[in-house]
Amino acid sequence: MTHSTPLWQPSPDRVVEANVTAFAQRIAAATGRSLPDYTSLWEWSIEHKEAFWRAVWDQCGIIGERGQRTLVDGDRMPGARWFPDARLNFAENLLGRRAGDDAADALVFRGEDRLSRRISHSTLHADVSRMAQALRALDIKAGDRVAAYIPNVPEAVIAMLAATSQGAVWSSCSPDFGVQGVLDRFGQIAPRVLITVDGYWYNGKPLPMLDRVNEIVARLPTVECVVIVPYLADSGGGEVRDPGVRGAVEWNAFLAPFPAQPIEFVRLPFDHPVYILFSSGTTGEPKCIVHGAGGTLLQHMKEHALHGDVKAGDRLFYFTTCGWMMWNWLVSGLGAGATLLLYDGSPFVERGKVLWDFAEAERMTHFGTSAKYIDAIRKIALVPRKDYDLAALRTLFSTGSPLAPESFDYVYQCIKDDLCLSSISGGTDIVSCFALGVPTRPVWRGELQCRGLGLAVEVFDEDGKPVRGEKGELVCTAPFPSMPVGFWNDPDGAKYRAAYFERFPGVWCHGDFVELTAHDGMIIYGRSDATLNPGGVRIGTAEIYRQVEKLDEVVESIVIGQDWPPDERGDVRVVLFVRLRDGITLDAALTDKIKQQIRANTTPRHVPAKVLQVSDIPRTKSNKIVELAVRNIVHGRPVRNREALANPDALEEYRDRDELRS
Repeated sequence: MTHSTPLWQPSPDRVVEANVTAFAQRIAAATGRSLPDYTSLWEWSIEHKEAFWRAVWDQCGIIGERGQRTLVDGDRMPGARWFPDARLNFAENLLGRRAGDDAADALVFRGEDRLSRRISHSTLHADVSRMAQALRALDIKAGDRVAAYIPNVPEAVIAMLAATSQGAVWSSCSPDFGVQGVLDRFGQIAPRVLITVDGYWYNGKPLPMLDRVNEIVARLPTVECVVIVPYLADSGGGEVRDPGVRGAVEWNAFLAPFPAQPIEFVRLPFDHPVYILFSSGTTGEPKCIVHGAGGTLLQHMKEHALHGDVKAGDRLFYFTTCGWMMWNWLVSGLGAGATLLLYDGSPFVERGKVLWDFAEAERMTHFGTSAKYIDAIRKIALVPRKDYDLAALRTLFSTGSPLAPESFDYVYQCIKDDLCLSSISGGTDIVSCFALGVPTRPVWRGELQCRGLGLAVEVFDEDGKPVRGEKGELVCTAPFPSMPVGFWNDPDGAKYRAAYFERFPGVWCHGDFVELTAHDGMIIYGRSDATLNPGGVRIGTAEIYRQVEKLDEVVESIVIGQDWPPDERGDVRVVLFVRLRDGITLDAALTDKIKQQIRANTTPRHVPAKVLQVSDIPRTKSNKIVELAVRNIVHGRPVRNREALANPDALEEYRDRDELRS
């Protein structure tokens, strides 16, 4: 159903006061070009990409030397180099503006209902200073890797800033990864220091983890020092037995010898590595994606300031773990002068209310979460606007999977009607977004508001031609600063080129199946590699999920294409697996209801040949369902790196099912 009016329209005051409005006015004054709306600004940013990124540098007050040149080899992708003469430090740009501010919070932390902490900007600076000195005492220097196996606690932010202040490269995994999952990642990058905790809390339960840490360290010979944060001990989790981890030292003891003093930030080239992030690893060994300090900083500062409208003093929250790129994105909010609101634990404590308690208590201005969380609280009929004072809340971010149109309705009906709902989409590959929100444009049901400034995002058909109003591949046709520096252990760049540039040479192909709308927004239909192809017609999985999960009986679902007939080069048939509410069993009547729901609201091609009940849906640690892993299991193919999954045992329910043989 097409809606003729938007769900939300910014007020004139909101448009006037937005950071992006002031930015456009500066550009217009400097160039003499009329930029009356976001579309005209986006077009200018693509036509004049060098001038645009220089303007972002100036608008965001990047600390460092910009140098004379902006872009070298700008017609090559990959191969273009941004700001080749620049020198900067990532941590300096996050810490440098409010280092002496003792009155305002830099970090506010809640660990379920067990522990809460506040850290001012000046205290954060002091803690980072002490940690940086401790790392220097270990001779940690530019290019060395510092890894963290840690929950979303303040020490993760402190350690990252300390490491990057010295030019070391930061990489992190969340504590829900098992031993092999951590080794699959850190084993490739040879860290010298490991930051971890004695354990963590989830859903009210203490989960000690030093035994796992001991096993990991025993198999990481490059680790010289293990710094352990006593999180369980400090939050009432009881005394934690020391398993004798090699090279271990407690956090406070590690910092104790060093007084707080001005930080000696090491300024390095624009492309000096700052982060190593990992692909999900569900179809092979995780890719180690190396991101440069300058590109990550510029892109994040642009997204926070211009797209998210984050201002100094705002209070920014994203529900994330340290194993998801949204943690890296969140932490950059310090560069905009925001207070970071950190939460660790289950978001469903107190039936999903714990995050809204946090939002009200801390006067949250920006609330970030996953589409799955919004869908889950919609299903349990939570109405935050009724129970909480959300007067400060201006923006709600959603990512991780496509946000269903019904969830757009829910946000405005049950959370807040005057809210910029920014569904955002990008990924670990660019540690940022290709399509996202902006506070000066309306929100249309089911659509991401806009393409990112400075990103030449298009939709290509099968022949590599740009299309609008049709489904196709999300591509970026020109270089941008937050492209990866490369992959770790990929000296000739072959893996990097194969990942993004083989489909359309010289064009970044992101792997999302999308549509550019009449409003110049974007609809995400799912991953291209999970797209269904019955009878040669491409179908996005999100189209089916949207319809199935409207039904009260269905909690969630996962859909794949099964080769049919098997062992022949034939067609594929659509197979849908559903997790139902407690006490409900899939019978012929419910199966027919599901099929009719899909047929009536999509096309006959979308209707599954088989509908099967399961008790769980396999997903990654960042809560993304894994269609490819299920497809491999169904076809009898191996699923490598099961450690990448949050619930790998769930896959067994999909193996060798009799219903899939007929």
